[in-house]
Amino acid sequence: MSIITIILIVIVAFLAGMEGILDEFQFHQPLVACTLIGLVSGQLEAGIILGGTLQMIALGWANIGAAVAPDAALASVASAIILVLGGQGVDGVSTAIAVAIPLAVAGLFLTMIARTIAVPIVHRMDAAAANAEFGKVELWHILAICMQGLRIAIPAAALLFIPSDTVANFLNSMPAWLTDGMSIGGGMVVAVGYAMVINMMATKQVWPFFAIGFCLAAVTQLTLIALGVIAVALAFLYLDLSSKGGSGGGNNNIGDPLDDILNDY
Repeated sequence: MSIITIILIVIVAFLAGMEGILDEFQFHQPLVACTLIGLVSGQLEAGIILGGTLQMIALGWANIGAAVAPDAALASVASAIILVLGGQGVDGVSTAIAVAIPLAVAGLFLTMIARTIAVPIVHRMDAAAANAEFGKVELWHILAICMQGLRIAIPAAALLFIPSDTVANFLNSMPAWLTDGMSIGGGMVVAVGYAMVINMMATKQVWPFFAIGFCLAAVTQLTLIALGVIAVALAFLYLDLSSKGGSGGGNNNIGDPLDDILNDY
């Protein structure tokens, strides 16, 4: 692996770590992080497949109250690096997925360390704000975000300096019962993630569209792009018919359909 590739992968890992807190450009999402690492390493197809599969698993990962979800950023970056170093291409995706879930849980330890260090940083920012030293406040903000980036970049850099033969031998030595078990467990997590998303979105207005999509998904000739076009078309039809109130626009008492949907929550 060339020096340029290593630098680009570490940059992606650094951005993924920061986005785990910022949530602005979504670099920490598996689909984005794995795709970027696959792109810079010349294994774009394998990166996209790995990222898409991990994204399904990460749908159910969310911080609720004091409970911290598994670290999607570390899972994405580390599993993508292991996939690249393993040299198995698309065939190694299932093994990389099996490694990703334990890495996501292990990432909670790094998250705990970073958040513990952030406590005195917050106190320093408070002291700077009390003295109207806004430049120092901005500086501490930047340092705190960079610390989150290093939380992922340092483990990523460490993985990159492991010989590829060692990684390949480790992946090949994993027994089938372990990889198969982790794949099954990952599939169960995907189902739970979908259930949580549906539970948040489910209203009497959207259930018919869910049923239509469920039936259309069984048509194997339809691609994801075709399903997306159908979904957008149905959404426009629903909004248009709702605004007209089913009576050609003659009922002026019909409100905005978006307001009706929001009121159901």
